[in-house]
Amino acid sequence: MTTKRGLITDSFKVVKKARRGGGRAKRPPPPQTEAESETVQEEGLQKLRAFDLDWRFGPCTGISRLQRWERAELHGLNPPEEIRDLLLQTHTDSQYNLSLWSEYPF
Repeated sequence: MTTKRGLITDSFKVVKKARRGGGRAKRPPPPQTEAESETVQEEGLQKLRAFDLDWRFGPCTGISRLQRWERAELHGLNPPEEIRDLLLQTHTDSQYNLSLWSEYPF
């Protein structure tokens, strides 16, 4: 003999959650702490290092990151816009401006 199994909802009560954001105004984001600021800075530097290591955009020795980005754009290599934006925001900081290989003599 076979027993008929019921649906899972027969054993467990169905609970519907209330929708969030029903007409409430958004709060402004809290100010960044020093640790969060360092995390954002480190993420930006990681992206720039990855850009340095990506040979699709040509060699990066002897020129700044922004010059390399512009050269890649000129040659139609489609470098990420995110990198350009990051470089323009931090163009005065040599940590962001110079490539990963700038410390090594050639």
